[in-house]
Amino acid sequence: MKNSKKYSAKIKKLYSSLKRNNPKPEKVAYETLLDAIVYAIISENVTKKAAKAAVKNLQEHFVDLNDLRVSRAEEIAEIFTEDSPQIKKTVSTLSRILRAVFNKYNTLDIEGLKKVGKRSAKQTLEELDATNSFIVSYCMLTCLQSHAIPINECMMEYLKDNELVHPNADLHDVEGFLAKQIAAKNGYEFYVLLRKESESSNAGKKKSVKKSKKETKTTKTKTTKTKKKKTTKTKKSKKAKK
Repeated sequence: MKNSKKYSAKIKKLYSSLKRNNPKPEKVAYETLLDAIVYAIISENVTKKAAKAAVKNLQEHFVDLNDLRVSRAEEIAEIFTEDSPQIKKTVSTLSRILRAVFNKYNTLDIEGLKKVGKRSAKQTLEELDATNSFIVSYCMLTCLQSHAIPINECMMEYLKDNELVHPNADLHDVEGFLAKQIAAKNGYEFYVLLRKESESSNAGKKKSVKKSKKETKTTKTKTTKTKKKKTTKTKKSKKAKK
């Protein structure tokens, strides 16, 4: 990444600040690699809180992941509390990856990937239909004890908005750069703290936008009322002259 020395100092400063202002996160544990994949898919485009709620709904609504695999998109979408293009994409990704795993192994058990070596496991995950960098990196970090830092769109936006990475850097550049700055033993902690910070920042931006829209609407209403008063006053003035 361009100007890596400049941004390296910023990332290290950010990490120190995040550690100082937040409790150390407890590392997550999944029963199976496929559970990690499903969580990664669900959590990529929603907040951590929304992802937890969706996973809980999934567990209550479907018998198991095979039941989820054969379900209709409309039924899967019900586990989310909102309907948006991103959620539709998430639902599609869930179905496609579960089908891809079943078609490849004739089962949804892929625990064998934990024994083939990190490089081979990563390559296999990357070759599955509908996987992306975030999903693969999340699984490598949480289930395969690999040095990886998953970055979703919200985290990427936060890093660029705060000039913590080069403005022209792409996802591949940023993930590689962060992995060089953060030691493997700290990878999960950094990911969790950065994600929390980016979601908090994004929530603040949304509130600001809503407030701005409300203020604009209020201003328009006041302007309209002022215009009506002026019109009424002008009409009365004309009648008086007559």
